[in-house]
Amino acid sequence: MKGQRHLTIVIKLGSSSIIDESTHQPLLLILANIVETAVKLRQDGHRVIIVSSGAIAVGLRRMDVDKKPKFLPKIQALAAVGQCRLISLWDSLFGHCRQPVAQVLLTRNDIADRTQYQNAQNTFIELLNMGVIPIVNENDTLGVTEINFGDNDTLSAITAAMVQADYLFLMTDVDCLYDKNPRTHADAQAIEVVRDVASLEADVSSAGSSLGTGGMSTKLVAARLATSAGVTTVISRSSKPGNITSIVQFTESIKNSPKESSLKPAADGSLANSIFSHEFTRPPLHTRFLPDPYPIRDRHFWLLYGLAAHGTLYIDQGAHKALVSKAGLLPAGVVDVEGQFSQQEAVRLVVIDKSFSSAGAPNGSSWSTIDSDKVVQIEVGRALVTYSATEIARIKGLRSTEIASVLGYADSEYVALRENVSLFKKEKNSRPVTPSTPLKGE
Repeated sequence: MKGQRHLTIVIKLGSSSIIDESTHQPLLLILANIVETAVKLRQDGHRVIIVSSGAIAVGLRRMDVDKKPKFLPKIQALAAVGQCRLISLWDSLFGHCRQPVAQVLLTRNDIADRTQYQNAQNTFIELLNMGVIPIVNENDTLGVTEINFGDNDTLSAITAAMVQADYLFLMTDVDCLYDKNPRTHADAQAIEVVRDVASLEADVSSAGSSLGTGGMSTKLVAARLATSAGVTTVISRSSKPGNITSIVQFTESIKNSPKESSLKPAADGSLANSIFSHEFTRPPLHTRFLPDPYPIRDRHFWLLYGLAAHGTLYIDQGAHKALVSKAGLLPAGVVDVEGQFSQQEAVRLVVIDKSFSSAGAPNGSSWSTIDSDKVVQIEVGRALVTYSATEIARIKGLRSTEIASVLGYADSEYVALRENVSLFKKEKNSRPVTPSTPLKGE
C-alpha cells in the first residue's frame, strides 16, 4: 500500500469478536492478528483508531461471574474491572511491536457540549499525529441509558465522523450482509456494494451476542451515520482482520475508476456483483457502503447525531421552507411542542401536514399521538432551541413582536437560530416517520 495517500481508518470490534462468549477468555489469536493488521497499516503511513468493546466481558472473567447481570451498578462495576485489564491487554500486544496506544473513554455527555466535542476531536487528531493508535470504548462505568450511545457501532460511526475518517470497518461474525438469512436460506445472496442505506433490503435478523448490545441492525444505523459524513463503511468478518488491508487496497484502486461511477444501483440500493466483472482483483467478501458525495461535517453532524433530542417541535410547511432557505425558526411556524426541555437543548423538528396546521391537533390531541395515516409527520432535522418547552408552548403560532408581551421578556425573535438548525436529506419516496426515528442527514 506504499505510495498511496495516507488514510484514516477506524476499526470497530464487538465483544463477541474478541472475547469467547462462553468462557469469557480473550481470543488471543484474533487479537494478535488485529494488532498485526493495525501495525502494518501504521507502517504504510495510515492512521488507525480501534473502537473496542469487551470491558464487561473481561470483567466477568476476572470476577468469575457466569453471565452478565441485570443490575446496572453491578454491570458498571464489572466494566470498571474489565476496562483496566482490556486496555492492559491491548497495550501489551501492541507493545511487542513498539506501537504506542492510548485509552479514550466516551459517553454521549462528553460530546453533547460543543466545546467538549471539539476537545475530543482535537485529542484524537493530536494522538494520530503522534503516531498513536487510540483505543476507544464507551465509558460503561459511568454510562446510564440517558447518556449512553447504546452500542459501540454508533460510537464508532461518531468517532469516524469526528476525525473525518476515510474508512470505518464494522467487524462482525459474518463476511457481509445478505438479502436473506444465509443460515436458513441456501439461496441467500451477498450484498457487496451499497449506495443508499435507506433503500437497502437486507436480512438484519442477527441480534447481538449475550456479551454485547449490537446486532446487524445497529451496524446499518452506524453505516448510515458514517456514510452521511463521507466515510466509506465496510462490514467484514472479524476472524479475518487481515482482510482489511486487501479491502482498502481494492477500494482505493477503483475509487477514481469511471467504471464504478457508471454502474447503476439495483432496486435494493446495491450494485450487486457487476463491479467485479471488470479487471479489478476480487477482494475478500465484504459489504461496502459508499460515502455520501455531499457529506455533512463538524457542527452539522454534531447537531444531528452528537446530541440526544430532549423533545419535539412540530412545525408547519412554511417554517420548513424558511429553514431550507437558511432562515431561522420563528414562533409563528411552531404548531405544537412535545417533551420537557430547557434553553440550548436539542429537539427534533417534525413537519406536519398543512391541512391540519392552522386548526391545531384534531380533537385537542397532541400531535405525537395522532395516527400517521391520518396526519403526515416527517422528521426533518434537529435544532438547539432558544426557549424552553414551557416558553415555546406559550408563544407558538405568535409573531415575534408578541413574545415580550406574553413572556415578559424576549431573549430572541427566533425559537431556534438558523446556525443552530441542521436538516436531514430529503429521501426519495420517503415514508412518514415517527418523531423518534432518525433519518439520513446532511
